[in-house]
Amino acid sequence: MTRFLTALASFACLVLGAVGMSGCSPLGLFDAIGPRDGGGRQVLRNQPFGANPRQRLDVYAPDAMPEAAPVVVFFYGGSWSSGAKEDYAFVGHALAAQGFVTVLPDYRLHPEVAFPGFLEDGAAAVAWVHANIARFGGDPSRIVLAGHSAGAYNAVMLGLDPRYLRAAGVDPKVVRAVAGLSGPYDFLPLDTDTTVKVFGQAPDKTATQPVAFAGPHSPPAFLATGEADTVVRPRNTQSLAAKLRAANIPVQERIYPGLDHTDTLLALSVTFRSKAPELAEMAAFIRGRTMQRARSLARHR
Repeated sequence: MTRFLTALASFACLVLGAVGMSGCSPLGLFDAIGPRDGGGRQVLRNQPFGANPRQRLDVYAPDAMPEAAPVVVFFYGGSWSSGAKEDYAFVGHALAAQGFVTVLPDYRLHPEVAFPGFLEDGAAAVAWVHANIARFGGDPSRIVLAGHSAGAYNAVMLGLDPRYLRAAGVDPKVVRAVAGLSGPYDFLPLDTDTTVKVFGQAPDKTATQPVAFAGPHSPPAFLATGEADTVVRPRNTQSLAAKLRAANIPVQERIYPGLDHTDTLLALSVTFRSKAPELAEMAAFIRGRTMQRARSLARHR
């Protein structure tokens, strides 16, 4: 079904291009025409968190705003070389409807930057969130970093390697959990054109791998992938989950039967939610980890 949707969207984009409407992508068209979750709304658009045109973010908030809601910063994928936050509004609405103030950042892409430029942008976005999200009903002490594919790498790497957040002026302890969907976490040796271009110049290749930083101080993790994913093999999820468990870090690991690489993103949408209980399970995990923080704060008031 997702292949049919992609083909249909590609055809529609070709038609729009023929009549002079450019800038269309299959995912962007899907986002534009597909149904969205009710219960959330966009409250901020194209907010700068840096000087570069790619350093912009959007914020979505629940309609029924709880006091000091948990915050999810969601990074999209695209092999660190493509993507636009506008194509992922369905994710913002889906997570806002679950009760989370949700932030979708853009970030600089290859070839403009290579590792670790996109991580530095991600850390700068989190710094903006920490300093400003209370204005939109979010709790800056209850931030969860999430993402799909390359975005899952960004989210998990920022959560596991504290150097990037510290360099941006953020205490890594504000990250209460990470949630990665079909992410590459353990992919040495570099053996694809993408990974060689993006990570090949790093002097210490081990320092590019999230699995290398999994340890007793890591945040809890929700790690999901599709059994049929041939783009980022499920062994990445399994390897990181095992390393975190060995360090006694709470992990929820889910490998969804029949899902491929794109399916784990589209399963967040209204249209394809029946593919897997991914959104419900991820949201429950995030609530569980962030509510612990809320109860701790309440006891100290």
